[in-house]
Formats: sequence, structure tokens, C-alpha cells
Amino acid sequence: MVQKYQSPVRVYKHPFELVMAAYERRFPKCHLIPMFVNSDVVNEETSEDGSTQRIERRCALDVDAPRLLKRIAGVDYVYFIQKNTLNRKERTLHIESHNETFSNRVVVHETCCYSVHPENEDWTCFEQTASLDIKSFFGFESTVEKIAMKQYASSINKGKEIIEFYLKELENEGVTHVPRWTCSYICPALPAPNSVSASQPELQHTSTPTVSASQTTDTKDGAAQDAKQDSGAAQADNPPEIVAGTPEDKLDADYIKRYLGDLTPLQESCLIRLRKWLQETHKGKIPKDEHILRFLRARDFNMDKAREILCQSLTWRKQHQVDYLLETWNPPQVLQDYYTGGWHHHDRDGRPLYILRLGHMDTKGLVRALGEESLLRHVLSINEEGLRRCEENTKVFGRPISCWTCLVDLEGLNMRHLWRPGVKALLRIIEVVEANYPETLGRLLILRAPRVFPVLWTLVSPFIDENTRKKFLIYAGNDYQGPGGLVDYIDKEIIPDFLGGECMCEVPEGGLVPKSMYRTPEELENEDVRLWTETIYQSASIFKGAPHELVIEIIDAASVITWDFDVCKGDIVFNLYHSKRAPQPPRKDPLGAHGITSPGVNNVQLIDKSWTLGQDYSMVASPLTCKEGESVQGSHVTRWPGFYILQWKFHSMPACSATNLPRVDDVLATLQVSSHKCKVMYYTEVLGSEDFRGSMTSLESSHSGFSQLSAVTTSSNHSQSSSMISR
Repeated sequence: MVQKYQSPVRVYKHPFELVMAAYERRFPKCHLIPMFVNSDVVNEETSEDGSTQRIERRCALDVDAPRLLKRIAGVDYVYFIQKNTLNRKERTLHIESHNETFSNRVVVHETCCYSVHPENEDWTCFEQTASLDIKSFFGFESTVEKIAMKQYASSINKGKEIIEFYLKELENEGVTHVPRWTCSYICPALPAPNSVSASQPELQHTSTPTVSASQTTDTKDGAAQDAKQDSGAAQADNPPEIVAGTPEDKLDADYIKRYLGDLTPLQESCLIRLRKWLQETHKGKIPKDEHILRFLRARDFNMDKAREILCQSLTWRKQHQVDYLLETWNPPQVLQDYYTGGWHHHDRDGRPLYILRLGHMDTKGLVRALGEESLLRHVLSINEEGLRRCEENTKVFGRPISCWTCLVDLEGLNMRHLWRPGVKALLRIIEVVEANYPETLGRLLILRAPRVFPVLWTLVSPFIDENTRKKFLIYAGNDYQGPGGLVDYIDKEIIPDFLGGECMCEVPEGGLVPKSMYRTPEELENEDVRLWTETIYQSASIFKGAPHELVIEIIDAASVITWDFDVCKGDIVFNLYHSKRAPQPPRKDPLGAHGITSPGVNNVQLIDKSWTLGQDYSMVASPLTCKEGESVQGSHVTRWPGFYILQWKFHSMPACSATNLPRVDDVLATLQVSSHKCKVMYYTEVLGSEDFRGSMTSLESSHSGFSQLSAVTTSSNHSQSSSMISR
């Protein structure tokens, strides 16, 4: 497998010419890099006006590998070829390097670039990409890969110091300025720079930006300068939103350290690569960098695993419009009165603090009065609020704060909290939160745990991620009041009064929910279905023999019908038809809700069984088979006015057969057979051709939030019908 590395943009707050002068001092060998034995110039050429210089250099490295492996390989040094192109006029240095030794077994390729900062011509940017492909190595492929990646990472860390060292050395010698190149002048103080070897990546990495004494524009903390950096990092006091979603956006090292935290070079690379993948595959808004980083941390920076769970979460967020939850969710009064949780200042590390008085909560009453879905939605709104508070605290404290602390008071916990439906609701909430909010809990303090707590813990702990369980601190009785207790994590001034502190806490005290507020099982089930489908997306059930159909009337030809749907269950076939006459509205089922035992079923059939395909209506797009779990987005440029019918059909039906379909009442007997039922979540929109630019821009920017669907282009030739579907 090919290992790849992508560096963030590293910024030297020094002019390009001065950085090049410092860079040149590393050759022919550098005492700061013991493994860099020597280098020889193989070829050198300069343009007539002196603006462009190309140098090819052969570098020898003493790789830190086991002696046995060196003996087996039969080499003492590893050689790399570097090709550098310095353009003094454009103020760029491009570096390409590859290994000469074992090139038929191991392929190392590296590209680097020094360039002028796009927003400050007195700063210099550095970027690097690299790849390692070990095809064969005497049976030691895995060992060599581990050695290479470990040494590469340590070399990158070391390389951050090198340019700064030589810049300081130049300053001590009185060199604080190097004139820019002009056609009649070639700087004598700036010899032709020579590249660093790909085998010594630390030589090519810039260090974390520092400030020279000669630069009066720099500030002590560098916050004002950070505002100009290409990543969009801003002043610490008031950093603006980093708008992601365009390929031109780049992360720089200062921004990562200031807003995301200290990451290893390989962790930085994983973040940048996953972010780039999202930019290339998702045409709408993409998650913030903090959000991407949480999923990477949850999977120990395994790119493939993190990408999988992130995409699943993005689909979930889109379906349930979680991005807009804080603006749209109004907790029912019963929650405001009896849900014993709330935000309360922050802990000693600056993390937002959430307090939950679980022992005082009537879980049975809340479930009976609200249902699972309302409780889940409320917990999700708490998590969304937590993310918002983390962003605010990051700005306030001037350091990355990506998670919060939760304090759970169990005083009053007893066997009534082990009511089975309540535990079931709790386990579902844990499952959803674990899947979609990884690495958001920094610490969980459990206080006054009673004797019944081990029983609850036995039921719940298997559903909690192991890394999350490590963050739990459990105190029995009044143990939290002594050394190593609550004061180690929370300032004494904000300890709530009910825990022996002096700070008034506005968290509701709870109590028993009046039985008069309980709802019947049927009411709760209907409410849960309503909440689950209360998004811009509609839910439809598809049965064997009973497709779901949607009609769209088109007045102006050359309009664009767009659709976006997810196959939640089963496999379906998607069809698009056109008819000159309107399908008859679906007849009312005489059985009504009494004939369909599953509440909330949405299944509409419009194509009359007497209609003939090719006469009464025609197919305008090829059938598309969609598998369970797939997200589909597509568009169709209409050629004729009339009525277009979108159809989702059970997969076992013939792909093009849509006539003589049985009606809903003919298949009621199959409703309870799960293998004969499919489910889709869909959204459609009709755009004027002048508003359509070959993708679902309107859909993504206005509604989808974290859209993770591939945009679909469509033919601009309106003289013929065209339809394109992407998965």
C-alpha cells in the first residue's frame, strides 16, 4: 500500500530571499542533521538573465536502520536525486526528489515548494507532498515501512528548527535583508539554492514561524500576523469563521496549532488529505476542521475507517437536518421543567461544563410523556450546543478546546431508573451520540454513586466506546470532596450549591412527571414518526408490488428536475416517466389508518393500472437500481411540458414494468413482512434552466448542510431530453 504525506502550509515570517539565503547554508552537508552525510552537484544550469537556476544534486544519507537489515541490503548509505528550480523573478523554489538506491524495490517521491505568501509579500510559504511505495524488500517490507515512516516523522519535526537556526545565524552576522532580483542585478549574498533530499525530509520542512528582530511589523504573540495567513487563521481575540469547501482553501501550521492543537506531522497529513477528499467529492458545505479531526481521533487517524464513519454521520446529519437543530428545536415545557440538566460555566481546562442530576430525573415519566424521539432530539441539541460553546471557548482562552466536561450527580438513583423502556431509550441515545459526536467528551465526573449504580453500569458500559470509558471518574458517597476530588477539575468558586459549593446552579431539580402528562403508546409512536420525518426530506415506504410515486408538473420546457434520496432499507429501482395528462390523485384507502398497522407509512401510487407504457406515458430515463445505504443525486432537463413521475419500486419487480400494478389494499397482507419492505428518504426541487449550473447547488447550499453527495452535471443541450444520475 502506498503511504502518502501532505504537509500543511508552513509560513516563515521572513522575505523569500532571506529564507533562500538561510536554506543554502545547509549544503553540502549540515551538522544539524547527522544522517545527511554529504551531497554533490551533478548538473547545474542558469538562464541568460540569471533569473532561473536549475540544480541536480546527489545526496547520501546514513539511514538509521538495524545493522542486520543494512547487511542484508548490502548498503551503507542511501542515495537520493534532487532536482531544484529556483525562479528569482517569480520568487519560487520548486524541489523534486526521488530515491536512487533500491529504486526497483522502493519508490520514494517528494515535491516541495517555497513561495511568497499570497497576502504578505514579506513572508514565505512552504508546502510538501511525499509518497512511499515499498514493492519488495527481501521479505522485510513491513519492517522497512515502519522504519521509514517513523524516521520520516521525526525528521519532519527536526526540520522545523533548521531554517530558523540559519536565519538566526544570518541575523547574528548582521544580514537581515537580501535585495530582490532585478534583471540587472543578481544578489551576490544569495548563492544558488540546492534542494534537500527526499531522503532527508526534515531539510525541506520549514519550522513554525518565528519573528526576527528586524521585522517591526511582527507582534509578540503573532496574532495580528496570523490573520493574513492563507489558511484563514485569524487574530486570537476575534477569529473569523474558516469557510471550507473550495479546493483553494489550505490549512497552515499556525492555524492548526492555534485552533486544532498540537498534531504530529502524520496526523496533520491525515487531516489535510481527508479534508481535501471531502472538497473533491462533496460539492456543498463540508464539515469544519474540528469536526473532521474528531472522527480521525476516534479511529486513531486511520484514514479509511475515519472516512467511513464520517460519511455515515454526514448522511445522518443531512437526513435529520441536525445542522439546523439549534434554530428549530423548541423543547416542550415538560422538558424545561423536568429534564435535570444544563450548562454551568467551564472546568479548569476551559472546557464547557454540563451538569446532569440524573438521580433526580424521572426517566420513566419523561419517556411516557415525550417518547424516545423527543428525548433523543433534546440530547442532540445539547451536543450541538456543546460544539458551539467549544468554539466560543477556543476564542476566549486562545487555545484549542474541542470537548466538554460532564458532571453527573447520581444522588437519588434507585431501581426505578432501571425501568426497561427507560434503559432502552438511554442505550439508543448513547448509540447515536457515540456514532455522531466522537471525541467530544473530555471528562465525565460521576458523583455520589449509590449501590444500585454497578447494576446500571453493567447494562450501559458495553455500549460505550473504550476510549470514552477511560475518561470516566467515579466517586462514591462524599469522596469527591476530598483530595483528588472535584476541586482538581473545577474551580471552587463555581462548584454548585447542591454539591457543597457556593455557586447557584440553574439546573432544574426535576421531580416526578405528573401522570396526567403521560401519552398513550399510539400517540407516542405517531409523535416519534413525526419527529423522525420532520425534515425537508420525506419518508416513503415501498412494498413488493406497491411502488411509491411522485408527480411533478412542468409548465416551462427546459426546466430542471433535481432529486436527492437515500435508500434507508432494502434495494429499489428508480424510474422517471413523462405523461401529457395528469395522473389521477390516489384514491382514499377505505381502511384508512385502521388498515395499515404501521403508523406514518407513506406510499402513493399514481400510474393507473389501465395505463399502457408507450401510449399513456413514456420512460424518459433508464431505470437505476439502488442498493441499501446508497445516496443518489441526479437531475433531468425536461424537453416537454406536462407531468413527470418519479417512481421508487421494489427491486424484485421487472425493471421496466409499471403497468397493471396492484393497489395498496392488495398488498396489505405483506406489510408486516420486513423482507418485502423498502424505505427511502427523498427531496426534489424544480429549477429554471438559468438557475441550474450542472449541480445541485441550490439543494446543497440552502438545505443539505453537510452534503456528502456527488454533484451531477447535465447536458446544456436542451434540444433533447437528458438525465444523469450519480451515486
